[in-house]
Amino acid sequence: MSSNRKDQLKALFGMEQAPAPAARPEQPPAAPQAVTAPEKTRSSSGAVKAMGLSLGGLSRELDDARRLKESLEAGERIVELDPALVDASFISDRLSFDDQHDPDFTALVESIKASGQQVPVLVRPHPEKPGRFQAAYGHRRLRAVLRLGLPLRAIVRNLTDAELVLAQGKENNERRNLSFIERALFAHALIKHGFERSTVQEALSLHKADMTRFLQVAEALPFQIAQAIGPAPKAGRARWMELSELLKSDAAQAKAAEEVTSDRFRGADSDARFALLFNRLALKPKSEAPATEIRDGRGRIFARLGNLSKTPRLELTAAPNGFAEFLGEELPALLERFVERQRE
Repeated sequence: MSSNRKDQLKALFGMEQAPAPAARPEQPPAAPQAVTAPEKTRSSSGAVKAMGLSLGGLSRELDDARRLKESLEAGERIVELDPALVDASFISDRLSFDDQHDPDFTALVESIKASGQQVPVLVRPHPEKPGRFQAAYGHRRLRAVLRLGLPLRAIVRNLTDAELVLAQGKENNERRNLSFIERALFAHALIKHGFERSTVQEALSLHKADMTRFLQVAEALPFQIAQAIGPAPKAGRARWMELSELLKSDAAQAKAAEEVTSDRFRGADSDARFALLFNRLALKPKSEAPATEIRDGRGRIFARLGNLSKTPRLELTAAPNGFAEFLGEELPALLERFVERQRE
């Protein structure tokens, strides 16, 4: 982040950030870079897109600054931790840790590499492992500094399990970067972990009806299938609900298991994986033509002639004993009569 941007954030806080207890020595400033004039050939649409990205980034920074200011005003300090000592939350809220298909994570790594970790994560002392910590939110920032070999800037707060998931859900709602299925599975995991439904609704800012839909999808959809697909951010509630309906039969789940192990599925991004599986399950087999009923002289059905996978099939349903053997003996002569008729 540029020095001007840092000054703006300091002005927003109205105070200086508390020093980290294990601060590292400052690096000497980089040599100034030559400033080149912008290209005049850039298209107007590119300029509009760049402006939109800039405004979106500024909005996120202001939100981050507001949350950071609230923490500092509450007397909390930002410290530096060894990221290897920080475990993830006991409830996962994300399906995708595949960096290859997560351009946002790649951009986050590059941003921290260039400007440092500007927004601290929230952690608590680990309730079961002395000397370790557990993240409430900021898991992607944790992964980014681990990749870069940097210390983790964090706010340490004593939190109960309920307070941790409330903070985790509130952060995700404010950032609006969890997909429908991730929120549904997060809600389902919290319920299975023993949290009251009212607590989960508060954590995810859900109405009662929305909560019901989330749980319906999460319970109907095999977790292994959802995990294989990933977050699929472009697939909204309606499509996920349709997919959960398509997966109700054992035959459909067998098809899904075959699809998710295919090379084309594994090589696609999350939204494409959703489409591949959805389209395969939505395909309906072609219906066979109805069987032709064959009746005797009294009008009773004694056989049916059908078409199974384009292969004719004769089924004797009420023929007299021995008729099948008799028919087998007469078939060669019947075939000859048929051939002769075709020649006429």
